[in-house]
Amino acid sequence: MKRALDKILGSILVFLMASIVIAVLWQVFSRYVLQAASSFTEEIARYLLIWIGILGAAYASGQQEHLAINILPPKLNPENRIKLRIGINILIILFAFFALIIGGGNLVYVNYELGQYSAALGLPLGIVYMVLPISGVLIILYKSIELSNPKKYLLS
Repeated sequence: MKRALDKILGSILVFLMASIVIAVLWQVFSRYVLQAASSFTEEIARYLLIWIGILGAAYASGQQEHLAINILPPKLNPENRIKLRIGINILIILFAFFALIIGGGNLVYVNYELGQYSAALGLPLGIVYMVLPISGVLIILYKSIELSNPKKYLLS
């Protein structure tokens, strides 16, 4: 399941990255060559950057490449290292649930209720912020996979 999730999320991130490159290139081309700056590409690039950053954090979490301070784990024996990583993963799951899923879900709900739309695209801002609960679910999935097989994923 982890490989499929990695492949799907990686493909989405590649697509979003290609889209932001195209949007920024079009912005530069239209501004300097056509002498008429495109009004929507800056907004597209901003929203794509949000999605790339937050989904990229979920992907990095799944690859165990997120920011970590490795002072204590090397000093522990393998059994205690696994216990420490289990505790850390439980804390990450709790953060993802409360901050990203609950907090992000509330942000999406409030934006839909207020009827807020982006200026240039007319896109509901709830769609832009939808990446928060999506990323929270992905992080919880990745960390649950790690917790299901601690010796494979947590002994590093």
